[in-house]
Amino acid sequence: MSKLLLYLRTDVFRKTLIFLIATIIALFLLIYFGLKIYTKHGDALEVPVLKGLSIEEAKNTLAKAGLAYKIDSVYQMDAKPGLVIEQDPEASALVKGGRTIYLTIITQVAPEVSFPQVVEKNLIEASAILRNHSLKVGDTVYVNDIARDVVLDVKFGGQSIKPGRMISKGSTITLVLGNGRGANEVEVPILLNYTLVEAKFALRGLGLTLGSISGNITDSLTAKVIAQSPDSTARLVSLGTPINLTLSNN
Repeated sequence: MSKLLLYLRTDVFRKTLIFLIATIIALFLLIYFGLKIYTKHGDALEVPVLKGLSIEEAKNTLAKAGLAYKIDSVYQMDAKPGLVIEQDPEASALVKGGRTIYLTIITQVAPEVSFPQVVEKNLIEASAILRNHSLKVGDTVYVNDIARDVVLDVKFGGQSIKPGRMISKGSTITLVLGNGRGANEVEVPILLNYTLVEAKFALRGLGLTLGSISGNITDSLTAKVIAQSPDSTARLVSLGTPINLTLSNN
C-alpha cells in the first residue's frame, strides 16, 4: 500500500494523469466539432413553397435552394397535369442543405380504366357509374324509343364503345337515350295562330298530314288556326296521322 502512495506522488504518475486528461479533452473536442460539421449544425434552410407550381418550376426552385427531390404522381380528373399538389416537408419547415423534398404531382398521362356496363341503365344510374370510373358525360342524344331516358348506346370519339374496353380516365362519353316515343310516333304540334301555309309546313316537317279544314274563312292566306284535332293533349300520334284544322279570319 505504501508503494502505491509513493507512486501516486511521483512525476511519472502526474505526467501520465495529465496526458490522459488532455487526451480525453482532445477526443471530446474532436467528436463535438466533427459531429457539428457532419450534421451541419446551425446550417438550416427554409423549405420553399412548391404547391401550385409546375414540376419544372419546383425543380428550379429546389436547385437554387440546394435541395434534392423525389417525385410521385397521382391522377385527378380535370386537374392540370404536371402541377405540384403535395410536398413533404411542408413549406417554411427548416431542413439541412441537400435534404430530399418529396413532391406529389398530377400525372401527365391519365391511367386507363375498363369501360363499365351502362347500356339499359337509366340516365341517373349511368351518370353515377361513369363518374365512379372517373369518366365524364358529354352530350346526351335522344332517339325515338319507348324506353324514356334509358341508355340505348354509348359512344366515345363518335364510335360505339363496348364494356371492358380500356379507356383513359377523364374521357368524355356520349349517351344515346330513348325519348319515350315509339319509333313511328311524334308529338302532336301546337298549331294555334298558325296560318294555313305555316301549319302545312309544320305538319310536313313532323311527318304528319293535313286533314279536313273548316271554319269561317274569308281569306285563306290570312286565316289562322283557332282549333285542331287531335290537339296537344293527345301527345303522341303515329307518323302520317291527319290533323284537322279549324280556321278563322276573326
